[in-house]
Amino acid sequence: MKTKTLTLMAILVAIGVLGAQFIWFPTGAARAFPVQHAVNVIAAVLLGPGPAIVIAFLIGIVRNMLGLGSLLAFPGGMVGALLAGVFYRIFRRKGAAAIGEIIGTALLGSLLSVPIANLLLGQKAGALAFVPGFLVSSITGALLGWLIIRRMKIEPSHKK
Repeated sequence: MKTKTLTLMAILVAIGVLGAQFIWFPTGAARAFPVQHAVNVIAAVLLGPGPAIVIAFLIGIVRNMLGLGSLLAFPGGMVGALLAGVFYRIFRRKGAAAIGEIIGTALLGSLLSVPIANLLLGQKAGALAFVPGFLVSSITGALLGWLIIRRMKIEPSHKK
C-alpha cells in the first residue's frame, strides 16, 4: 500500500512540475500555474491533506531548483492543498476539495505571500496584492482538478 501511495505522489509531483512548463499565464504581481491547483485537488481527494501538502511542497522545491518558480509557490500551493484535503475530509464531496483549494490559495496563501515577497523577494506588496492573481489561478486549476477527479474511477486511499 505504501509503494502505491508513494508512486502516486511521485506521479502527481511530476505532473505538477511538467504542467507548470506548459500551462501558465501572467496575473499581475505573480504568475498563475493552474496545474498546481488541479494536482492539489486530485491529491487531496485521493490521498488526504498530509500527502497533498507534501506533493505541493515537492512541486515547489523542484520548480525552484529548476528556476521555474518562486518562493510564492509554497504558501499558495501548500495552504491550498491543506484546505482542499480538510474540506474533502469534512464534507466528503469532490467539489468541497476544489472550494478548499480556492479559499486556501486565493485568500490565505495570497496573504501569507505578502511577507515573503516583501522580506525575501524585495517586492513591495500590499496586503491584497496577490489575491487577484492567486484567485484566477486557483479557480482555473481547482475547476480543472475537480473535472478530472469526477471522471476518475479511483477511490480515495484514506478512510478518515
